Amino acid sequence: MTSQLHAPVAQSANNAPRSRRLAPLAAVAPGLMLTAGATAAVLLLGRLLPMISPLLIAIVAGAVMANAWAVPERMKPGLTFSAKKLLRVGVALLGLQLVLGDVLALGAGMIAVVVAVVALGIAGTMFAGRLLGLGWAQRFLIACGFSICGAAAVAAVDGVVDAEEEEVLTAVALVVVFGTAMIGVVPVLASVAGLRDVQAGMWAGGSIHEVAQVVAAGGAIGGGALAVAVVVKLARVIMLAPVIAVVSARQRRLSRHADNVSRPPLIPLFVVAFLACTALRTTGVLPENVLVTAHFTQTALLTAAMFALGAGVNIAALRRVGPRPLVLALVSTTWVATVALAGVLLLG
Repeated sequence: MTSQLHAPVAQSANNAPRSRRLAPLAAVAPGLMLTAGATAAVLLLGRLLPMISPLLIAIVAGAVMANAWAVPERMKPGLTFSAKKLLRVGVALLGLQLVLGDVLALGAGMIAVVVAVVALGIAGTMFAGRLLGLGWAQRFLIACGFSICGAAAVAAVDGVVDAEEEEVLTAVALVVVFGTAMIGVVPVLASVAGLRDVQAGMWAGGSIHEVAQVVAAGGAIGGGALAVAVVVKLARVIMLAPVIAVVSARQRRLSRHADNVSRPPLIPLFVVAFLACTALRTTGVLPENVLVTAHFTQTALLTAAMFALGAGVNIAALRRVGPRPLVLALVSTTWVATVALAGVLLLG
């Protein structure tokens, strides 16, 4: 009789750990389902409009949804999970697009130009932003987005700095606006300047913000521009790893002097995974079907993350940001494009 009386208690105790494990999944499930449905719709639309990046469509769709519909509270944990966790996995898989041999084939001169674009782009944007009176986090998000690889860089940097949500969304929105404008501007200016197709491709890869935007501009230029534009852009993407490592080290130093603040890792795990994926792709052991699947998965994850980021856009909050980030975006775009063009012209 005693054992029968205690049986329900024991069964309840055994089920408790399982309930605790399922609780986080139940919390994120509604938002994840919303994100998954939106991602599928965006990817389908992207197939119909291949000239437009699904990442850009996703963030616009998320922003429209958030400002036309009061997103229920139960959706928010899943959206937050998508904007942070799925983004990091997507950035890591981005490494599978990179073959170090292709980057090294650019030659020491062009690699030096890429390093200069990223280093001088970040430094110049940070300096201009300081003159405009913008905070450090806002300046750095814009600097990395415009100098490295657009929205993915903004979101990756947000993973290691303590930025406000409005600052992240402002930086991503500016990447979309100015990077899209560059798709038309670079081919026209390259033609006016009399650049050869390969030179114009190098300039596009060295100056335009998003990989998808570079592809669009390279295709518009024609000739051999597209291939070289993509390789130069991917060389800039590689620079994401050392930049994240440097800013992580900065955050660790700052956290030493703050109470009850956890110190971030010197190199975030997703950056280590990004480098590992790059090394794996460089070995050439992965079959083509695996690379195709990985590319689709990476695009889907980044699309989901951009939708979730867009779902946090509050138009009223963005209005409060004022015109200064817009001015900095214009300055940064011009500066990065100037550095890239100077480097291309010096190489002849």
